[in-house]
Amino acid sequence: MNADKPPIPVPIPLIIGIVAISFSSIFIKWAESPTSIQAMYRLIITALIMLPFSGKYIAEIRKLTRTDWALLACSGFMLALHFLLWMGSLRWTSVASSTIILALQPVFVMIGAYFWFKERVHIPALIGMSIAFAGVFLLIGSSGFDGSPGHLTGDLMSLGGTAAIAVHMLLGQLLLRRLPAYLYSLLVFLFAAAVLAVYNAALGVPFTGYAASEWGIFALLAFVPTVFGSLLFNWLMKYASASTVSMSVLGEPVGASLLAFLLLNESMSLLQAAGGALVMLGLVMFLQGNKASRAVSPLRQEEAG
Repeated sequence: MNADKPPIPVPIPLIIGIVAISFSSIFIKWAESPTSIQAMYRLIITALIMLPFSGKYIAEIRKLTRTDWALLACSGFMLALHFLLWMGSLRWTSVASSTIILALQPVFVMIGAYFWFKERVHIPALIGMSIAFAGVFLLIGSSGFDGSPGHLTGDLMSLGGTAAIAVHMLLGQLLLRRLPAYLYSLLVFLFAAAVLAVYNAALGVPFTGYAASEWGIFALLAFVPTVFGSLLFNWLMKYASASTVSMSVLGEPVGASLLAFLLLNESMSLLQAAGGALVMLGLVMFLQGNKASRAVSPLRQEEAG
C-alpha cells in the first residue's frame, strides 16, 4: 500500500466504485438500443472525456513502434469483443449469472499469465480457481435445465466475454511496461470504438435515430461505471494495495444482483444461488492465495463491466 494518506478513508471510495460498476448491467438492461451501439457510444464518450487531458502524451505517441500499434489494435479488438459478448449476454440471462461469471476474469488472467509470462501459480489459488469453476458449471448447468435455453446462451456469452477481457488485460501487461496507463487506455478505447463502428456498419445497425433516453443511457454508461468506477479505482491504487482494489471483483456481482432484484425484479433459483456462492467462495480463496502474483491486474477495474 502507498504510504501517502488518502484525503478520505479508503473504504468510502471503494464502496462508491463498487456501486458505480454495479450499475453497468442495470443500465444495459434498461436500454432498448442494440448492445453493440451502447458499447460503441460508451467508449466514444469515455474517450471524449479523456481527450482534453491527453496533450502531454503526444511525445509518447510519437515513440510508439509498429509492434506497439499492432498490440494496441489487438487489445482494442479484444475489448470490443468483450463488450459485444458480455453486454449481449444480459439480453439472454440474468444480471446475477452474467456478472458472477464475469467476476472470473482474474482466474482467466492467471491462466493466461502462466502460459504467456510463465508467472508462478500458488496452490491455494489453484484450489480457489477449481471451486470457482465448479460454481460456474453449476450456474451454467442450472441455466440449461430451467426451461429457458436463452439463459444458457447468455451464460456462455458471458464466459466468452470474460475470456476476451482476460486476453485484453494480458496484452495490456505487455504494453504498460512502456506506455503510461492513461495513454494506453485512451488508445485502446479508440481502437475498440472503431471495431464496434465497423461491426455496426457491416450489420447495418443505425448510428442515429435513438430516443433521448437511450442517449442518456450511453452517457450514464460512460460516466457512472467509468468515471465513478474505473477512474476512481485508478486513483485509489495510489493509496491501497492492488489486492484490496481487486476485491471489487467480488463486490460487482453482489451489488449488481441486489440492484437487479430491487430495480428489475430479478431473482435466482436455488441452484443458481448455490453456483454463485461457490464462485464467490472460490474467488475469495483465489485472490487471497494469489496475492504475491501479478495475475490479478488492476486493469480489470478500468475496462471490464
